[in-house]
Amino acid sequence: MKALALSLAIVLAGCTVGPNYQRPKIVPPTVYRGDTNTSTSSLGDEKWWAVFDDPVLQQLIHAALAQNYDVRIAATRILQAQARLGITRADQFPTISGALAFTAQKISFGKFAATQLQGALSYDFDFWGRYRRATEAARANLLASQWSRRTVVATLVSSVAATYFQLRELDLTLEVSQRTLASRRQSLALTETLANGGATSLLDVKQAQQLVETAAAAVPELQQQIALAEDALSDLLGQYPSDIPRGKPLTEQPLPPAVPAGLPSHLLEHRPDIQEAEQNLIAANAEIGVARAQLFPDVSLTGAGGGAANGLSHLGTVYSLTAGATQQIFNAGRLRSNVRLSEAEQQQQLLVYQQTIQTAFREVSDALVGYQRNRESREHQELLTAAARDASSLSDLRYRGGAASYLEFLTNETNFFSAELNLARARLAERLSLVQLYNSLGGGWEQ
Repeated sequence: MKALALSLAIVLAGCTVGPNYQRPKIVPPTVYRGDTNTSTSSLGDEKWWAVFDDPVLQQLIHAALAQNYDVRIAATRILQAQARLGITRADQFPTISGALAFTAQKISFGKFAATQLQGALSYDFDFWGRYRRATEAARANLLASQWSRRTVVATLVSSVAATYFQLRELDLTLEVSQRTLASRRQSLALTETLANGGATSLLDVKQAQQLVETAAAAVPELQQQIALAEDALSDLLGQYPSDIPRGKPLTEQPLPPAVPAGLPSHLLEHRPDIQEAEQNLIAANAEIGVARAQLFPDVSLTGAGGGAANGLSHLGTVYSLTAGATQQIFNAGRLRSNVRLSEAEQQQQLLVYQQTIQTAFREVSDALVGYQRNRESREHQELLTAAARDASSLSDLRYRGGAASYLEFLTNETNFFSAELNLARARLAERLSLVQLYNSLGGGWEQ
């Protein structure tokens, strides 16, 4: 008992070598470049179902979160990290084992039978904090795996929304192309009638045929792109390629009246990739303590005891208790190199942490500028498309009335078709930039 008490006193007096973690000093910018909103709230704090207000899109995101393989794989990494933490933490406690044996012998003058019960105890004192630092590193790795899964979730939410918007833009483009094809076929029929009556030339007929075939060729290409987009979305949903349900058209997909970015300092706490990088830094910092503790003696306690009995008769009891220390005398500098390795890995994780923060602010700035400029571009494209529509309608009336040439009608009709396609792309670009901004602000991982 005295030896055990002495051992416990040594443990309590033990120290933990290695540096204690302190968060690196980060001075974020006071405002985001490109942010014109003075609100302290952030779009990244909104739940994804509030940002993407389309019931069908919400159902697709729910299905992806439940079935996507990347999310499920990330969840298994958390389970692995939890198990590693349990294994590492167990090193701080004694190991106790027991054995029960029965022996029976027959000799010339009779029989002998005995039952033996043995037990053993082994305990490495964590005098230098090696196991405590290892547990600290394992706990940080667990938190890093949890933040990694949140990063995967946020990326998945953005990917599903972006792919869905791309699919709806292709649907809109196909609708415009099919409507244009029907209109051009009518124009071709009119031109052929006029040519048969001698009111126009064969050249006008051939030009009308070119317009029809140009619009007709775009339809199967768009149908192929739609099928590929559905396959990509099916893959995100964790299922085999299949048809994807549709919700609101692209023109009716809601956009928030304002997109506040919030305080830049808030980004450090809300972006899951930044949190993951910091936990990796904490783990690397703790590994320095693990490496340094190996430079010192390993203090251990071992004990064994047991007894034997013959029937109800007690034959005897034996026990032993040994405390000792082990120190490597020569290892060719391996342990000190291991310390230098852990310190270099900690420096690497520090740089990764700082780089992750820098990248995050750049992504927010890019997304803010992109959303503002794409919105302005879409507004101008709407005005351009309206003007092209009016010009196409007027030239059609003039051509039917014989007041305009077919070249005039051809030019205005082609301009209107191109303007409609460009407007569909502008609407898509605006919504994709919203998705990018939401993701860069750390939105999408909170469920």
